[in-house]
Amino acid sequence: MSEIIYFDTSALAKWYLNEPRSDDVEKYIQEHGPVAMSDLTVVEMRYLLARRRRERDIDSRTENKIFATFQEDIRQKYLICHPLPSDIAVGAINLLSVLPDVALRTLDALHSVVVKEIQADTLATADKIMASGAKAMGLSVVRFD
Repeated sequence: MSEIIYFDTSALAKWYLNEPRSDDVEKYIQEHGPVAMSDLTVVEMRYLLARRRRERDIDSRTENKIFATFQEDIRQKYLICHPLPSDIAVGAINLLSVLPDVALRTLDALHSVVVKEIQADTLATADKIMASGAKAMGLSVVRFD
């Protein structure tokens, strides 16, 4: 069985938006894909694109084109989208309890529950707090910040 690599939204967004380290993310996904993500990532990506449009970083046409490309990448299985576990809230509460010294935010904890559920080996992120939580969980971490 091959290694499962979970991309959180902070890293995956770099595949679709021109940001620092975007080239590194593209190369990594090409070399290690397909990579895992979750339904939570889909919601966060939709929000991120809308926020970028509101901030005038992108226009509505670009927003819709990027999201359509993202959805097509899921359909084509370049991204493996995992559903949220039914007990995700309980899992997040437990995780926050067992990692009291890691400043995980709510969405970090929810992503981390999915990471545990799918038995991912590696977390790819551009977020240092998420990276510290993944390390505390014993995961390998690939950072794109």
